[in-house]
Amino acid sequence: MTRRAAAGLTRLFPLLLIAGALAAVLIAALAAACGGGGGGDSPQPTATVTATASPAASPGASSSPSATPRPERTPVTLYYIRGGELCAVERRMPYTVAPARATLNALFKGPTSSERSAGVSTAMPGGVKLRGITIAGGTASVDLSSGFADPAADPEPDATAQVVYALTQYPTVRKVTIRVEGQPFPAGEQPGATPAVWRRADFRSLEPAIFVERPGLGAVVSSPFTMRGTASVYEGSFTARLVDAGGRRVVSTTVQATRGAPGRGVFRKEIAFSTSAAAGTLVVFTQSMEDGSQQNTLRIPITFAGN
Repeated sequence: MTRRAAAGLTRLFPLLLIAGALAAVLIAALAAACGGGGGGDSPQPTATVTATASPAASPGASSSPSATPRPERTPVTLYYIRGGELCAVERRMPYTVAPARATLNALFKGPTSSERSAGVSTAMPGGVKLRGITIAGGTASVDLSSGFADPAADPEPDATAQVVYALTQYPTVRKVTIRVEGQPFPAGEQPGATPAVWRRADFRSLEPAIFVERPGLGAVVSSPFTMRGTASVYEGSFTARLVDAGGRRVVSTTVQATRGAPGRGVFRKEIAFSTSAAAGTLVVFTQSMEDGSQQNTLRIPITFAGN
């Protein structure tokens, strides 16, 4: 070998060493990416799983109670008068942390024009205001403005029943006491005396034979919905029929209350239906044993959700 050739090899040798080292690193990396020969745990698969999107990582899918979105509106029942009897009207009101107060304030404003066109009225004197309300130990204590006790308006018993039913729809309220301008109601009680205690049982005579509380008049329902209330009819049995705006039958079912007349029982019935109509009527009634005619008929206009 000549002196020039030997010098060239001397310069080339470090480059060959570097190339060999790079090749070894590349081969090791490829082996690791393919799982390696040992079959053991590798950091590469773990990194891949961690990077994969997961529904649990989405804020909208969080199961934490604090992350549950609050409803923008919530259904409440207002109690008015129709045909001289109590009538349940359903409204969707803005969400509030004080639903009892909001319910009374809405009640005092009276029926809407559409509710009045369906025969709904109120026994509440005009201009009644809520001065205060507290709820403790199952009792709601309310203080109303002087208009509620106006003798000319005769607020008993219908207006009082409207207040009592509106508040006792909530599970934390079983009974109600009323003051007017801070004084016990009804009038005639001595100032500073304990006001009378009112319960739903004091006003059962104002309930219709079939008293449907949910869905109330004007409710928006989807399938299935739950119908509940009280009834005082023969053997506690009656028919619930859903018809569309054209009067065509959507579904009909028999409902059984826990007691028959002369007692008053409670009922709860889940009703499934299918219709493309936008609105309809829930009709409840009993049938005469003599001629099969409808009796104790109650019609509740409703809207079908999503149609």
